[in-house]
Amino acid sequence: MADNTYAVRVRPVAVTMAIAAACWAVAVTQMRGMDMGVDTTLGSFGFFVGVWAAMMAAMMLPGAVPAVVGYARTHRRTRAAILVFAAAYVGVWTLFGVAAYSVYRPHGTVMAGVITVAAGLYELTPVKRRARQRCRQPPASGIHFGFYCVGSSIGLMLVLLALGAMSIAWMAAVAVLVLVQKLLAPRTSLDVVIALAIVALGVVILIDPSAVPGLVPSM
Repeated sequence: MADNTYAVRVRPVAVTMAIAAACWAVAVTQMRGMDMGVDTTLGSFGFFVGVWAAMMAAMMLPGAVPAVVGYARTHRRTRAAILVFAAAYVGVWTLFGVAAYSVYRPHGTVMAGVITVAAGLYELTPVKRRARQRCRQPPASGIHFGFYCVGSSIGLMLVLLALGAMSIAWMAAVAVLVLVQKLLAPRTSLDVVIALAIVALGVVILIDPSAVPGLVPSM
């Protein structure tokens, strides 16, 4: 019984968190010195994909722990299957990064503010609510789980890209919000506060971008 409990509950948590911790170390090391706020460049395609995959594993896997545990418990999966599930999940987020790379350009504070306001409003939409609900349900596979979670967290990721795609501080802030939304059931009181706070941040950027540290690189 103890061995079964370890295999079904403890092992998935340990494996997932170990991967996330390692990817945090990789991402922070690779991103150091690259943050230029709205003037950030992404580097070569190969470099970006590698760093983005590490970022997504670091940011998204902690919140995916309940899904990984549920997948392991339901399907009696092995460690290898857990790794495949996590890789597929991160792979979906990596595809999102590839799409973002194709359209991303260094941009001004007006664009950053508009994107941030839009991301905050997205948090209040039925699309966001449905995607978040599906993201909290038992997953059929890492790919299915990934697509639902992209729908849930896409607004937050656009904030990251708008304010500092290679910012460790914004990466950590967005990771915390993603984790909260993954682990806590939707609560209107909290969700509306978070959405309005994001909108307010966007408005501040539009009115006085210098009030947001690091948004505009110092000359």
